[in-house]
Amino acid sequence: MLTNNLGYPRIGSNRELKKACEQFWAGKSTLQNLVQVGKNIRQHNWELQKEKGIDLIPSNDFSFYDQVLDLSLTVGAIPKRYHEVILNKSNTELDLYFAMARGYQKEGLDITAMEMTKWFDTNYHYIVPEFTKDQQFKLFSTKLLDEYNESKRLGIKTKPVLIGPVSYLLLGKEKEAGFERIDLIKNLLPVYIDILKKLEEQHVEWVQFDEPFLSLDLTDKDKAAFKYVYAEIKKQFPKLKTLLTTYFEALKDNTELTVSLPVHALHIDLVRNPEQLQTVLSVIPANLVLSIGVVDGRNIWKNDFRASLQLIETAKDKVGANRLIISPSCSLIHSPCDLDLETNEATLTPEIKQWLSFAKQKVEEIVTLKQLAENNPDAQVRLESNDEANNNRKTSTLIHNPAVKQRVTGIEEKDEQRLHPYSVRSVAQKEALKLPSFPTTTIGSFPQTAEVRSWRAKFKKGELSQEEYDALIEKETKETIIFQEETGIDVLVHGEFERNDMVEYFGEQLAGFTFTKNGWVQSYGSRCVKPPIIYGDVHRPAAMTVRWSSFAQSLSEKWVKGMLTGPVTILQWSFVRNDQPRSETCTQIALAIRDEVVDLEAAGIKIIQIDEPAIREGLPLRKADWQNYLHWAVRAFRISASGVQDETQIHTHMCYSEFNDIIQNIADMDADVITIECSRSQMELLDAFADFKYPNEIGPGVYDIHSPRVPAKEEMVFLLEKARSVIPSAQLWVNPDCGLKTRHWDETKKALTEMVAAAKVLREYVEEAVTL
Repeated sequence: MLTNNLGYPRIGSNRELKKACEQFWAGKSTLQNLVQVGKNIRQHNWELQKEKGIDLIPSNDFSFYDQVLDLSLTVGAIPKRYHEVILNKSNTELDLYFAMARGYQKEGLDITAMEMTKWFDTNYHYIVPEFTKDQQFKLFSTKLLDEYNESKRLGIKTKPVLIGPVSYLLLGKEKEAGFERIDLIKNLLPVYIDILKKLEEQHVEWVQFDEPFLSLDLTDKDKAAFKYVYAEIKKQFPKLKTLLTTYFEALKDNTELTVSLPVHALHIDLVRNPEQLQTVLSVIPANLVLSIGVVDGRNIWKNDFRASLQLIETAKDKVGANRLIISPSCSLIHSPCDLDLETNEATLTPEIKQWLSFAKQKVEEIVTLKQLAENNPDAQVRLESNDEANNNRKTSTLIHNPAVKQRVTGIEEKDEQRLHPYSVRSVAQKEALKLPSFPTTTIGSFPQTAEVRSWRAKFKKGELSQEEYDALIEKETKETIIFQEETGIDVLVHGEFERNDMVEYFGEQLAGFTFTKNGWVQSYGSRCVKPPIIYGDVHRPAAMTVRWSSFAQSLSEKWVKGMLTGPVTILQWSFVRNDQPRSETCTQIALAIRDEVVDLEAAGIKIIQIDEPAIREGLPLRKADWQNYLHWAVRAFRISASGVQDETQIHTHMCYSEFNDIIQNIADMDADVITIECSRSQMELLDAFADFKYPNEIGPGVYDIHSPRVPAKEEMVFLLEKARSVIPSAQLWVNPDCGLKTRHWDETKKALTEMVAAAKVLREYVEEAVTL
């Protein structure tokens, strides 16, 4: 019986990678320093896993930005617009890599970044590969080989990790018509063969191929590609131990296909779907090794050893100990690094802390489960401790609140609906708000400078009083309101300077949530988030945002939006309790947000944005399971938004989503205005709204805030003209893709000035058309 890990967090226990990347991007640190930080993190991760007793330790799970982008560089899938970056001899491979991720504006070049979207149903964002009909692949980056050899020099023989070739193609996007990306498989596979030959020369024993698409709905072409790829790999490398990993869902109708593939070992996710074990065991070939993911790679709850041991025993009875591998359900990049760093009992109480497990502890759980399965007497003490912690959680008085449960059961149909349909509300809102055509706004947050973050840190440490802290936030808010007025933005925001994170801020004020000090996980690139932990029933003890929204509104004659995070996003971007259905927890959050919406309206806030960027992300991976989720997710949003009068305009924001398949459900949310990410896709995402004839108002993002480049007015006008070609002008708003928290003030001011100028051009076009 072996122990295995699919991947380890690469940000560093103290976010060393984030800090090093941002210093490098700002020109404040050298490339050598950045490379050294990456090397230190890799060495720490490998040595930790070896010390804990992991047999199959991953390499190439480290990334400076994103593992999909790493593979695009490895196989030479570099869009033509970046070739001038390559030709500049002063640029390194990392300069090219970051240009693809973040865009490029120097030496007279102005190159847009590649598109970004969500990694399956997680809050991790990956860089979408771009493919053309004549796409050629070649080995370009040797990162995978370099890191494998790096681990060997440390005396640690690792298992290189590769996104499988079929999943890699399916993760990408066709950038021209006339072909399907899966048709490129015969062009792509030779590069994988080349990589494997080079690994074979280094006497590699195991290689991990991540093929998560085996847990999704597949076409006949997709299935044929899987058969072709793994038959070829087996043919050329008959002695290589290939570990084929699937995760996030059960194999279901792909079970027989998957177990028939000529690989050495198969990994299945028994956290997301433990029921699939019996199905797999009923058809598993006699020579196939089985890796069972019994430790949750995506949540932070301590493993239930007894439940996991039942699964292990069931598998062992069928395949035997020699054909069994104990693993986490998926890569641990979705988990914080180390629970041992949580030493502040005021932040995380000892009672709740004993219920938790982070990446380092999950590695320990994997090894302990192997020892327990082998009847190692040294592990019995850990089993007893595990029993005690899990029983404490089940019986804790912190978990349940009867009043909250009663309120949920008392929800009526009228609580899920606005007073009148949008056609009636829009008339009332036009009269009340008196906004121009193509109204301009932002998504909510403004740059949080190091100075602003230092105020929050000092306040939390007691170095600033509440009065001193509030005065500083008021000053920053005033300056931001003045800037927006001077720039000519129509609907203002207060800037959210008092907020640490769009979910954490609300979780800190809601009952049933707790927090960590160092529980960071990567969202994209250098962006890390610290998800709240929902451990019990949720309710709102007091108003959360009214004070700052009211203050900002008092500073301007223009409308200032109230800014809230929606219930589905709070759910998705938290570590959620696993002792009740997610739908029930989401409804509890919806009622808390509803109370806040009603209070904002009563305080004179007439435009309220309830952000739901995660609603598409939360979709189950199999379409057959979508409607149940969409029913309760849309219902939760409507509960949160439906307590106000017709004149109050409800906005929502969604980003990095493909909307075509759920456009009816988005319409069912019945927000008055929806703002969406559109610039990286060059407004392609609007096609879904156009084909559907979406009835409400839409703000397609006209510039990409995840890149430091500043687009010109003409570029935004071009995008808005594309939007006008599919969406009526009367429905269009003008805004950035997302919040501006992570950007710098200089680029923000320049970009928003250009954005307002672009909106004015559009207004002139419309006025001229009316005159003619």
